[in-house]
Amino acid sequence: MSNLDTLKAKIKERLPDLDMVVGWEQGFDPLRATPLFMRTEEDVDRLIWNPLCVHNLATYLPGLKGRKVGVVVKGCDSRSIIELLQEKLINRDDIVVFSMPCEGVVSVRKIQNRIGSLDYVESVEADTGTVKVTVDGSSQSFGFPDVAASKCGRCQYHTALLSDEFVGEPNNEKAEDDYSDVTSFEARPQEERLAFWMTEMQRCIQCYACRNACPLCVCRDHCVAQSRDPHWMTQENSTQNKWFFQVIHAMHLAGRCTECGECERACPVGIPLLLLKRKLNKEIEELFDYKAGTLIDSTPPLQAFKVEEDNINERGW
Repeated sequence: MSNLDTLKAKIKERLPDLDMVVGWEQGFDPLRATPLFMRTEEDVDRLIWNPLCVHNLATYLPGLKGRKVGVVVKGCDSRSIIELLQEKLINRDDIVVFSMPCEGVVSVRKIQNRIGSLDYVESVEADTGTVKVTVDGSSQSFGFPDVAASKCGRCQYHTALLSDEFVGEPNNEKAEDDYSDVTSFEARPQEERLAFWMTEMQRCIQCYACRNACPLCVCRDHCVAQSRDPHWMTQENSTQNKWFFQVIHAMHLAGRCTECGECERACPVGIPLLLLKRKLNKEIEELFDYKAGTLIDSTPPLQAFKVEEDNINERGW
C-alpha cells in the first residue's frame, strides 16, 4: 500500500467524527491542484499528494472555527497551524492534522516564465527529480530545483511539526536559510530599494489576494484597506496607497509570518511580497531568537512583554 493509500485510509477512519477534512484534488488542468473538502469516502478517493499541492490549507481553519475539521498539511503548512493555535484563533480539540513528509512543491509561475502560455496544459509528470509539462502538443522537461517554489530551497521543515496522523518516514533534513535574499537587497542604495518597490506597486491591482490567501490575516472583515470606521486608507489607485497597504500588511505579520508564500503565490501580477515578510522575520529572529510557528508552547514575541528584552538594551543607549 502506498503512503497516499494509507493516508486515505486514515482519513476515512477519522471522517465519521469530523465535519470535513480539507486536502487537495486535481484542478481544472493537469498542472493545478485545488483544495478538496472531503465529507464522504467518495470525496476521500479524489485526494492527491504530489508537488502540485501548493496551497496552504491552514488558511481555511479560522473560518471553520467551532467545527470539527481535519486538514492535510505539508511541513511548512504545519507552522501556520501552530501559530493559529498560539494566538487562540483555532481550538486544538477541534482539529485533526494529517500529514506526510514533503519533498517540495512546484511554482506554477516559474514554469510559466519558462514555457510562456499555460492555456492548454495537456499533461504533467512531476516528481522531485524532474517536471515534464506538455502544452499544446509541445513537451518540456525541467529539473525540479529549477521550477520549485523558492521557499523549498531553504525549507527546514519537510516533516510536519504538529501531526495527529503521520504517514511515511520523517525527513529531518534542514536546508540553510541565511536570509541572503534579504541581505543582498539591503545592500542596495536606499533610493534604489525605494524605486524597486514603487515600480512593483505600480503593477498592484488592489485585489487583496495576498491578504485573502494568508492564513494569519484573520481580520479581513475589518481590514484597514476597506474599513470606513475608522477610515484608515483611501481607495484611490495610487502607488503610495498600494505601498501603504503592503507595509501595513507586512507589519501586522511581524513575528507571525510562517513564510508559506501564499501571498506571493496568489498575487496575479507576481509582486515578490515574501521579501517584505522575510525582512521582518530576519529582524524578529535576530532580536528575539524566534521563528514563527515552530514552538507550540511559546508566545509570539510581539504578543508578550518584558521590561527589558535580552537583545534590546534601551537603558544602555
